[in-house]
Amino acid sequence: MVEVLRLPSSLGFSRDKSGSLRMTRFTSVMGMKAKRVLVFAGKLGYQTRSFDAAARKLGVELGFVTDRCHQLDDPWGDRAIAVHFESPETAAYAVLEAVRAGERADGILALGDRPAVAAAYVARGSGLAYNHPLAVEACRSKLRMREVFRDAGLRVPWFRAVALQPAPEPALLGISYPCVLKPLSLSASTGVIRANNREEFLLAAARVRHVLESPEILASREANLDQMIVEGYIPGREVAVEGLLTDGEFRVLAIFDKADPLEGPFFEETIYVTPSRLGEAQRKEIEKCAADAVRALGLSHGPVHAEFRINEEGVWPLEVAPRPIGGLCARALRFVSGQSSEVIGLEELLLRQAVEMPVGNWKREAAASGVMMIPVPASGVLERVEGEELARAVPHIAELEITARLHDYIAAWPDGSSYLGFLFARAETAEEVEGALRAAHAELRFTIRERLAVEHPATGRVVG
Repeated sequence: MVEVLRLPSSLGFSRDKSGSLRMTRFTSVMGMKAKRVLVFAGKLGYQTRSFDAAARKLGVELGFVTDRCHQLDDPWGDRAIAVHFESPETAAYAVLEAVRAGERADGILALGDRPAVAAAYVARGSGLAYNHPLAVEACRSKLRMREVFRDAGLRVPWFRAVALQPAPEPALLGISYPCVLKPLSLSASTGVIRANNREEFLLAAARVRHVLESPEILASREANLDQMIVEGYIPGREVAVEGLLTDGEFRVLAIFDKADPLEGPFFEETIYVTPSRLGEAQRKEIEKCAADAVRALGLSHGPVHAEFRINEEGVWPLEVAPRPIGGLCARALRFVSGQSSEVIGLEELLLRQAVEMPVGNWKREAAASGVMMIPVPASGVLERVEGEELARAVPHIAELEITARLHDYIAAWPDGSSYLGFLFARAETAEEVEGALRAAHAELRFTIRERLAVEHPATGRVVG
């Protein structure tokens, strides 16, 4: 256990009119120092703002650990610890040094896949409840995850790791069709492509290689960018599970139906709706498979987001991540307790768990809810958005937030991983929620201009 020094006052964060984080001081209602949670995040964006709001409501302090440039002198006034998540042990050492110097930590949360490994090392070094680093690292590799699921007796397709250079010949690798090609560690379906024959396989392999050689991906310094995993395509419908682990006990918070079929060639997700419209027997099978997958990976504490395919053979685990649902999607989840009339969001639920407040009585609300991650129709520069007020006026629409910035370049799948924004709906039934999301999306118009191709002067690589 690392001995931590207590600061003489409690420091939290609020936002000024420009949206910048600024330090505030508060104490709990009992006059005790507020508990402090270290939040590991790839960037300080809209997801961290949601946690900031929940923390201020609870009287919990947040300390941020991010991978922005360490040479910048606290540009946003949030006192974040700057680290490099591609070197999780080095990042953890820097954070633990800050803890020893007085950066108090009573809990750990990680937002996103990359920060979770460093968070696990910090938790282990400071005696805080979290997942073991080896378990989190297994979740970062699609190949390792498939091996774990196979060895645990869970349903898995055939799979193998394939080098991208030289160009792979599927006949020599024993590839059968249809199959799916995936980078080993990227998230949000970036670079994930279905191939139905040899010609499509060769084109898909070249496309995956192009994605992994992009300046943005190379700058991330991800491991194994020279390899991909190829696996058999699993037919069927797809669901997502949001869950919570408390000292090894897994609890399903929600099962989301993915309303649009994800059959390829690319796998950009769009609509999530809960509660699931699957039958009770299938829901129970999904919950059991989720618990078995989490146990096989060795995860033990904190949020879990997982993806599954369901067909006539049963439930197939696709991926399990030791983090909450990404982006703004958490706003689709609200929780109530029989002991109170209060309604809280997922961010508050996770902060309560992180500071060891009781969370067992909080259940998802009875109403149906859902989110549309607004898809990117084509890569290019976003010039104009129209129809927002019409979309907001659709019955059962609770919120619309356009997160893409005008005049910025946005990449469509499989090259990209960012959406144009998020639509939220809430109604009595899942059918009403899905209908509202589709109707609101139909009101939106996005003008996207193709970006001119430019040759990089140093590498000769054509971008755009």
